Amino acid sequence: MEYVGIDLGTTNSAIASYDGENVVLYKSPDQHDVTPSAILIDRRGNKFVGSRAYDGAARSPENAATLFKRMMGTSTPVRLSAVDKVMTPEECSAEVLRTVFGYLPETMRRDGDTGTVITVPAAFNQMQKDATLAAAESAGIGRVALMQEPVAAVMSVMRQRNRDGTFLVFDLGGGTLDIAIAQSMKGRVSLLAHGGVEMCGGRDIDRALMDEVVKPWLVETFDLPEGFASDKRYTSLVRLATWAAEKAKISLSRAEDAVIAMEETEIRVRDDRGDDIYFDIPIDRAALDRLIEPILDEAIKSARATLDQAGISAHDVDRVVFVGGPTQYKPLRDKVAFELGIAASTDVNPMTAVAEGAAIFAESIDWSTQSRGRKASRSSLSATGLEFSFVARTPDASARIVARKVGASTGEFQVDSLDTGWSSGRKELKEGAAIDLPLAKPGENGFRVFVFDASGGPVGIANDRIVISRTAALIDAIPASHTISVEALEGRGGPTVLVPLVRAGDPLPKKGVAKFRAGEALRAGSPGALNFKLWEGDIREPVEDNVFIGTFRVSGSDFEDGMISVGSEIRCEYEITDAGTVRLGVSVDEIRGFFDSGHNYYARQDAQLDYAQAAGLVAVEAQATIGRLDEFGRHIDDPRVGAIRDRIATAASLDVDRAEPEETKQALDEIRAARRDISQVRKDHLKVIRQIDLDGIVANFDGWGREFARPEEAKAFDALVRTAQHSIDANGTDFEAHLSELRSKNIAALWRSDEFIVERFHWLSRSPEQFIDQARYDALIQQGRSALARSDMATLRDLLIALDELRFTRGGEEEMLAMTNIVRG
Repeated sequence: MEYVGIDLGTTNSAIASYDGENVVLYKSPDQHDVTPSAILIDRRGNKFVGSRAYDGAARSPENAATLFKRMMGTSTPVRLSAVDKVMTPEECSAEVLRTVFGYLPETMRRDGDTGTVITVPAAFNQMQKDATLAAAESAGIGRVALMQEPVAAVMSVMRQRNRDGTFLVFDLGGGTLDIAIAQSMKGRVSLLAHGGVEMCGGRDIDRALMDEVVKPWLVETFDLPEGFASDKRYTSLVRLATWAAEKAKISLSRAEDAVIAMEETEIRVRDDRGDDIYFDIPIDRAALDRLIEPILDEAIKSARATLDQAGISAHDVDRVVFVGGPTQYKPLRDKVAFELGIAASTDVNPMTAVAEGAAIFAESIDWSTQSRGRKASRSSLSATGLEFSFVARTPDASARIVARKVGASTGEFQVDSLDTGWSSGRKELKEGAAIDLPLAKPGENGFRVFVFDASGGPVGIANDRIVISRTAALIDAIPASHTISVEALEGRGGPTVLVPLVRAGDPLPKKGVAKFRAGEALRAGSPGALNFKLWEGDIREPVEDNVFIGTFRVSGSDFEDGMISVGSEIRCEYEITDAGTVRLGVSVDEIRGFFDSGHNYYARQDAQLDYAQAAGLVAVEAQATIGRLDEFGRHIDDPRVGAIRDRIATAASLDVDRAEPEETKQALDEIRAARRDISQVRKDHLKVIRQIDLDGIVANFDGWGREFARPEEAKAFDALVRTAQHSIDANGTDFEAHLSELRSKNIAALWRSDEFIVERFHWLSRSPEQFIDQARYDALIQQGRSALARSDMATLRDLLIALDELRFTRGGEEEMLAMTNIVRG
């Protein structure tokens, strides 16, 4: 059986196979080890993927698609406007997968037993992984599993250098940085920790070259406006300049000096005076080193954080192994090694290590299982009245077979190699008797077991042959990249809490059972449902600042008879694979029902977001987050508040008019990361910040809502305030639930105020950046203005509800807003 590994990279992709003994790397038709992850469609409709597409993309940017991996898991369109075509990132990735998979021999492609591992960055979330699986399915690749890139890199390292020690894999690719800390003992590898940065790679070095070197030179040399990069007249100029800058950057891997150069006849673009534009920009390693310093500082910071996560220091690490195209630049390797204080190593080919390691890892997967779990490392052979247990998979040069459950059996046993003719000779048959079997070759080693009775006669064994695989390495532990939790109620009517299924750093794969109870009754055939809402992240409050994965619903239409009563026990059986993907199964004994989720609960929240249109959201999200930070800063003295504020302000400095989709995503990801830091600040000053929240909602109600509240509503609000205050004083766990109810009561009162309705409509009409569907938004705003002109407040209220439903928020999906109605068991 053949096993396949694919490194689906941001800038380059590669494919390799492994037959248990040898790794084969498949080159592109132009005999390159890697294939650029680029697509070009010419005006005649011809499609090209790879080197020709990459080179053509610089000259015909409107015909081409590149760097789409950074948008995986979102609905950001990839526009090839010159040929009037729009593709999704998944469709683009499917084209690349289809192309590299086509490099394999036809027999391997058509073999239904072929298993393929596709690698993803460790930082990828559930939606991005799900999008990668969808791309593989669209590409027609049969049996597929995902694997984190650091794990694949570690497998490749172990194949090249199988010796004990601890090493750090520094995988800096075109789009992402992955860090892995691995420990090897006798060929068995444990990943102690992994981390990284999703938007940090060669692409960011290219952007720095453009922003700091090429663009200033062009503006100084030619008559070009400062913002020419966002001017459609100069789109091809910018692409060609980026292409030429990248070529010069690669040249600096081999030489001290390079020139970003291109002739006028190649560029064929004129400046505002009508002069032909050319490139002739000298650059040396010292200049490049200055440019990449901030990027490397971030990468080194991530590496140190991963060492801390593993609980070790640089002194405990033997070497740092470099993977990824940018690490071919020696000054980069030298700086990383020097700053970390770890010796550098170049054990593997940085361009192909991930694909080769993925192929090796594919051999360890049990492809007959739906969950794509790993093959068992031990097995057994049974004969009449006795059993032999043996090591079925090992990186060692020998494996042991042991006699078990011998009972009253007497006699001898013997094991012979089916490959080399080696024989153990006869050994007394007794409990615990063992024979060490030499494994002559990598891959499968076949043996035959013989049993003899007390008189020396042969004893028949129905299945007397065993196979032991000598592997490149065994991965014992793969730490989870993210915490994944189910949202539940602390008690009926209590606050919501996150019940972790797996925590960041826990070893994978992981299976388990989490117990819950039904928070409300559910009758067979009814339209209701019990909602299992999954979140990714460690933020305790507010829950919505984590990444929403989706909701798995057990609805009344899912079973035909009976009723799930309030308080009924619910068993949530879960499995998290090596790659971090999640499967759920829910069993309810009361109705003898079992419900399997598959993958259909993924909401892919970010799939709502088109990052090509979302730059305005950065300012909205940043302003809201900074406002909350400033409120904290007025009441607590914590240096983290200022540091987080500066971090958000940097993200908010995005130029909305010129931002590329990946820059927008990077800024929004940075704000999300800052919210995780805010969550920690809140936890450390919980009582003070709870008081801030309570005082704020009381002030809002007194200033606005109380005027429109009915007497009984105001009385209930004040009573709930006293209850919430008691919860603060007693460090109760129910404060957040009380706060949520207070906000609801305030909004209910304000909703009666025409002034509030008009003011909120005006605010939304000035904030188109908060809406994904601009056409629908424009229509609703127009209708709202007409209703306002007629003083038709009833219609305006209805339109306001529609606008709020359309507005993109962190909690904007219907599934995310589904009521939590399961109780922690």
